[in-house]
Amino acid sequence: MHNSNAYFAMPEVVVFDVFGTLLRIGDRKHPFLKLMKLARNMGRRPTPDDARILMCEDLGLAAAAQRFEVEVTLSQLAELEHDLLCELGSIKLYPDSLPAIRILQDAGISVAVCSNLAAPYALPVMLLLPHLDAYSWSFRVGAVKPERAIYEQVSLQLNCPLSSMVMIGDTLEADCLGPRRFGMRGFHLNRSGRADVDTFADLTSFSQFLLKLHRRT
Repeated sequence: MHNSNAYFAMPEVVVFDVFGTLLRIGDRKHPFLKLMKLARNMGRRPTPDDARILMCEDLGLAAAAQRFEVEVTLSQLAELEHDLLCELGSIKLYPDSLPAIRILQDAGISVAVCSNLAAPYALPVMLLLPHLDAYSWSFRVGAVKPERAIYEQVSLQLNCPLSSMVMIGDTLEADCLGPRRFGMRGFHLNRSGRADVDTFADLTSFSQFLLKLHRRT
């Protein structure tokens, strides 16, 4: 049973996380992780900023190899690129994704996505979700969730204050608690089935919950 707080009004914009929320990767090959393992095998010591660099800079595999000074052979790069293509080709929508989005759009609510991801993964998202109102990518913004700048990119694109935006995703800190620190309302998606006041087991029930709030106001 989901209960609304008194301060929570109908949002102007609903922001979705992408992977684990709207989309899933069916055949995980981890090409960027393999690249970093090659770098480590060549003597490069990992740093705490490595993952952030991959998500905050517009890098494909070849550019990432240059960025981290990894001397990959053409054969190694071709294998990594093959793994990447396998991953990208296996990306699918969750069954409840489009129905949940349509419920919101039919009610006149803008829909956006906000995601931490490496640059090559954006195109499949655009192809599978081509009619959204805003897209905020970490590699474009130069910031990652739960940093304010990546949420603000949606706000800037849609000329909407953060206080009129709601976000949901499968990562508690990045998609629920982080947005709340900047005035948004955050919800957690837990597809394992556990539902609570601010947690949903599927996206359709989340969208229906928002419409019920709208009817009460």
